[in-house]
Order: sequence, then structure tokens, then C-alpha cells
Amino acid sequence: MIVSLLYRATRAVLSLPEVLLRRDTAKDAELLVLRHENTVLRRQLKGPVRYEPADRFWLAALSSLIPRRRWADVFPITPGTLLAWHRRLIAKKWDHSARRARTGRPPTPAALRKLVLRLADENPRWGHRRIQGELARLGHPIASSTVWQILSAAGVGPAPRRSGPTWREFLIAQAQGIIAADFLHVDTALGRRLYALAFLEHGSRRLHITGVTAHPTREWAVQQARNLAADLGERMESLRFLLRDRDTKYDQCFDAVFEAEDVDVLLSAPRAPRMNAHCERVIGTIRREALDHVLIMNEAHARQVLAAYQNHYNGHRPHQSRDQRPPDAQEQIAAVHDLNDRRLLRTRVLGGAINEYRYAA
Repeated sequence: MIVSLLYRATRAVLSLPEVLLRRDTAKDAELLVLRHENTVLRRQLKGPVRYEPADRFWLAALSSLIPRRRWADVFPITPGTLLAWHRRLIAKKWDHSARRARTGRPPTPAALRKLVLRLADENPRWGHRRIQGELARLGHPIASSTVWQILSAAGVGPAPRRSGPTWREFLIAQAQGIIAADFLHVDTALGRRLYALAFLEHGSRRLHITGVTAHPTREWAVQQARNLAADLGERMESLRFLLRDRDTKYDQCFDAVFEAEDVDVLLSAPRAPRMNAHCERVIGTIRREALDHVLIMNEAHARQVLAAYQNHYNGHRPHQSRDQRPPDAQEQIAAVHDLNDRRLLRTRVLGGAINEYRYAA
């Protein structure tokens, strides 16, 4: 309606000179049309001529001031084009398709759809009703049918036939109850070889180096197993499997220490170190980060170096499998945003072979 009133007012203003000066009005209108045509052409020299709504309004208003016989010489458009503009204007006025599109139930927010798909991906045994219940507990009221539509649109099948656990998911679930054992050797500055027994908890990545000796016997290995059981205490109840190789230094007495705590002993295949990959990898880490940079003098020195590295490994060293947290950390480390007001402190471990960093309180 506003466009119609503005159009009529423009025509009335432009028709006033026609009443006063009949001959000059037509000429002025022709000049205005030609000037506006030049303006449109300058604006679109590099492409086809496209008339904007303001151009159509202006040409329609001037069309009544120019005689019909002069249209072919002056106007850049035909009367059919002008009538087509008018038909589209009237059709747009009575078009309610946009208004109908806004009716009905509002769409589900994208963040909520993403959350539904995340819960379905991380919990393949959850159906749409179980996911709806979890969302309600998190404070997101949503109908179970909406959850089903989101899963169906994303191509996620129904539970529990959606998908089985991958090997990574299976091993992570079993890692909480596995502890692995393996020997590592340490060469002193004078070429004497020492041996240490290392245990690694798969779930927490906690490292235990129980002792160092130059003569690892079966009795010594049994004593190290007893020392470990005493150090773990109640945590032994969470362990279900001991993974070790077929070294002759392990005997039935060694296994009996763990079997008394209801821990089953699993043996790796002969010459298959990858079956005890976690323990093999942590031994390589001990060498690269500590033993390769320190000259070991004797057994006492080896115990001191390995004990210092064990404290660093469990209390400070970040681990990817634990979201960059050390094994002894229970909560996620808080992020620091203001670095200018914090003073960074460095702690030297093993004479500076390893550095630990903390912010001053």
C-alpha cells in the first residue's frame, strides 16, 4: 500500500507541469527517461542491463507523461515489459508462501541435533528413548519422536544393531583392569649391567619400578611382586589381569602372588613384544627421557634415578590417553587465560635432564 501511495504521489507531482506547460512537459519527461537510462547503463557496463525496483518505479511513473508514439524512440523498455512488471508486483502482493513457511513447529536447534548425534555415536547401545532420557537429565526437554527423526535423517540405525564396539573402544574398556610387567636393563658407566622390574597400569598409566639388582633371580622377582601388591593395597581389587612375557625369572610363585588377589595371569606369545606394547613403550620412554642422559654409577644411583623419574612420570608428565593429565591427576587442569600476571617456575629433575613447569601460587 505504501508503494502504491508513493507511486500515485510521484505521478501527481510529475503531471503538474504537464497541466501548466503541455509541450515542455513531454520533452522534460523524455530527457528524464534518457538520463535515467544512461545512469542504468553506466552502472552496468560490464554485464546485462538489470532494472532494480527503484528503476522500475521511476520508469513507470514517467510513462504516463510521454506520448505513446514517442515510446519506441525514448523508452528502453516495451509496454509489455512494463505490464509484466505490474503483474509481478500484484502477484507478489498476494503471495503468502513466505508467511506459510513460518508457521508450524520451530526447527530443532543445530546444537541440540549435534548433541543427539554425539550421544548416539558415543553410546551405540542407546536407543532414541534412552537418548531422550539423557537429554532430559541434562535439561533439554525434547520428544522421543524428534530424537528418532534426527537419528533417521543422519542415517544412524536403531540400537542395539547400530554398530559393535571398535577394537579401540574394546581395549580402552578392558584397560582399567590390566597391569603389565617387564624387565629393563641399565648399563652403568663401567659397563656393568643392572636389571629393574617395571609394572604399568593400563587404565591410569601409573608406573611402578619396584627394584634394581644385578642378579635378577626368581626369588627376587617374587619379592618385587609382593612389594607391588603391598604398595597398591586396595587398588589391587580393581585389577583383573596381569600381562607378562615368558621370561624364566617368572615362576609359579610369582603368579601365585597375583592369583591370590583374584588377578589372572596372561602370557604373551614367544618373541611377540607387541603383545605387551604399553610396557615396551614406557621402557623406551624411560630410556629416551632419563637413562640416555645420565651416567649410572651403581645400583644405588640407578634406584635414585629411576625413583625420580617414576615420580615425574606419575605426578607431572602429561599423557595423551588421559587428556594431557599425569597419572596421579584426578581432575582436569584449569585453563590459565591471563599469562602476564602469572610467574612460571621451573623445577629441575635429574640435574636438569628433565624440567617441570608450574605457575607460582
